[in-house]
Amino acid sequence: MAEKIPQHVHCNMCWKAIPVDEKFCSDECKQRYQAMRKKGRILWYFMLVLIAAFTIMIFVGTK
Repeated sequence: MAEKIPQHVHCNMCWKAIPVDEKFCSDECKQRYQAMRKKGRILWYFMLVLIAAFTIMIFVGTK
């Protein structure tokens, strides 16, 4: 018969099994996740600025 696996979730960074009420297995994973999110947010804002600049260039160039 198969063993019962206790209730758990997985760390958002390294995917280790952790208790249900936690999101990360360690402070290191939490810091790495926050740094990754920050870089992603910066990249998103950069892309928005780039798209806005190209859109403005298209409208100015067609006049």
